[in-house]
Amino acid sequence: MKPHIICLLVLLAILQGCDAKLDVAPRGYLTSGTFYKTETDAKAAVIGAYAVLHELYWAEHILTPNEICADNGIPFLTGGADRIAIWRYTHNAANIYPGQIWQASYKAIQHSNVIIDRVPGISMDEQLKRVYIAEAKYLRALHYFNLVRFFGELPLVLSETTNLEEVEVPRSSIADVYQLIESDLTEAEATLPLLHETEKGRATKGAAMALLAKVYLTRAGNTPSSPYWAQAASKAKEVIDLKIYDLWEDYADVFTLANRGGKESIFEVQFLTDIKGNHFTTGYAPRGAPIVPNNGFGIFRVTKSLFDSYTADDKRKAVSFLTSYVHPGTGQTVHLSVDDPDPTVAVSFWKLADPTVRVGLNGGTSWPYMRYAEVLLIYAEALNEANNGPTPAAYEAINEVRDRAGLTALSDLDKAAFNEAVLLERRLELCFEGHRWFDLVRRDQLIEAVTNENSFGRNAPIKEIHKRFPIPFREMEANKKLEQNSGY
Repeated sequence: MKPHIICLLVLLAILQGCDAKLDVAPRGYLTSGTFYKTETDAKAAVIGAYAVLHELYWAEHILTPNEICADNGIPFLTGGADRIAIWRYTHNAANIYPGQIWQASYKAIQHSNVIIDRVPGISMDEQLKRVYIAEAKYLRALHYFNLVRFFGELPLVLSETTNLEEVEVPRSSIADVYQLIESDLTEAEATLPLLHETEKGRATKGAAMALLAKVYLTRAGNTPSSPYWAQAASKAKEVIDLKIYDLWEDYADVFTLANRGGKESIFEVQFLTDIKGNHFTTGYAPRGAPIVPNNGFGIFRVTKSLFDSYTADDKRKAVSFLTSYVHPGTGQTVHLSVDDPDPTVAVSFWKLADPTVRVGLNGGTSWPYMRYAEVLLIYAEALNEANNGPTPAAYEAINEVRDRAGLTALSDLDKAAFNEAVLLERRLELCFEGHRWFDLVRRDQLIEAVTNENSFGRNAPIKEIHKRFPIPFREMEANKKLEQNSGY
């Protein structure tokens, strides 16, 4: 591993371990008189803001709703009642998953707000100060973007919360939330460097641009005439024209430890094997499989719908899924299935597994929040919509992704067929990366997809209200100015 990557990961691990020092919510263990005085304090606060990302991505907070609430994954059906409830769409405001997303996201927003409020007053290098503030704004935008897609209208908290009286904030409109997101990303883009020379894994100019392209894509929704399609295409093209990102030749190379922070990565959440890791190996191995530390947990399995969507010549299928393994005790090959209800023989998500992990739930593979393949697919989708049909550049973008997968080039599609091709390509290319539910919602295909994915007696009574998650009960109790989403 490269020294600069080790440096950032070790800092993240140390600061995550002493997170109380960086959690500046009003709990009385830190005051402005003892911190935020020096350049070292500023850097510690910024690294702490990255460390909070672990809470959202180390296990399943963002992953679970996006995969099992869509049509990609099925939870272990004899445990985790809240996980089963959101899969079946019988969840309510007491479900732990919306609560975890809300709480971790607002904790992260608090970290960003502290940096934005406090760092300007520190005597330090002015350019570095501006970069730190820009990083905080990028991260704040990222968290609000996740939240607005899950919950809709949100309390907009734009400065550090210092006392309990400031906790009660009413929900702002979706338009106002997006206005903040776009403003933060625009400011971040103008200030962030193209690369961080000594520490990969931090926000860059390209990361701000790529996320802004995705924001525009999301705001376009399913509206053919939306001006956001052209904005998404333009911003994605700016990322492409930076000429600093590229696809790895082999799809498997995207997820290896050696390529962490590599040429395809635009922004990722980094982990450290056996020290500060993630659940992606033990958590998603077949239940009880003795091939990982603590044996597999089988938190959820792959749907037949997703598995069968890959053609036989798609190279991504073998990388994405574990379909068999050799039992270390017997030497026999265990074949896995998408049909057998036994969780010990379930096909598992595997592309983010860390084969070197030795300590429990501490895999070191990065969570790829955005990578270059997604930018190409954003560009293709947005061009198709903005031009009322696919252009040569749209074909070139999607076919670059397909070519790496070993698939033939697309051609001669009308607008509707090209749209469906891009949505399918996103599903196959980005599965298990936390995009599917968001994609189905913005394209108004969620109800159809969930209704059609009826494995193992799902029979989800999904309705329009389920295009949002409920405001968590705990938050409704703490903030009397909140109003619950309709239908919950």
